[in-house]
Amino acid sequence: MAKTHVSTTINNEPVEFLCEPNQTLLDCLRNELQMTGTKEGCSTGDCGACSVTVNGRLVCSCLVFGVEAEGQNIGTIEGIGKAENLHVIQQKFLEHAALQCGICTPGLIVATEALLAENPDPTEAEARYYLAGNLCRCTGYDKIIRAVMDSAAEMRGTA
Repeated sequence: MAKTHVSTTINNEPVEFLCEPNQTLLDCLRNELQMTGTKEGCSTGDCGACSVTVNGRLVCSCLVFGVEAEGQNIGTIEGIGKAENLHVIQQKFLEHAALQCGICTPGLIVATEALLAENPDPTEAEARYYLAGNLCRCTGYDKIIRAVMDSAAEMRGTA
């Protein structure tokens, strides 16, 4: 099968790569672009570990073909803060111990950023509903929701 050339934007940087027509965006990110922050959990769109944004819309990258990234603006965990300068959301996840094994964490952080871009002042119920597609086996969700709510407050300047 012939590879397809894809020109896209990832984390506000122009990117080009080659991929098989049936290769997922998740596989392209991890295997073609060595962007391994996005995790593979279920490969069926049920767990949210591979969450990224496409033109600001939260999606499971295991359900999107890499060729569909053509001309799109993709956001991944690599575009949210750096080890030496964490994003508020990342800092709050640490402060609230909202992570353990780390498989779900990148997807939850990407989903939280998407939520807060859409709704900077969510209720706890709205946050829980928005993040319902992101599964975590380790934390029990309460710490995650506290981190999300604290992130929202700090980003609004009301913390």
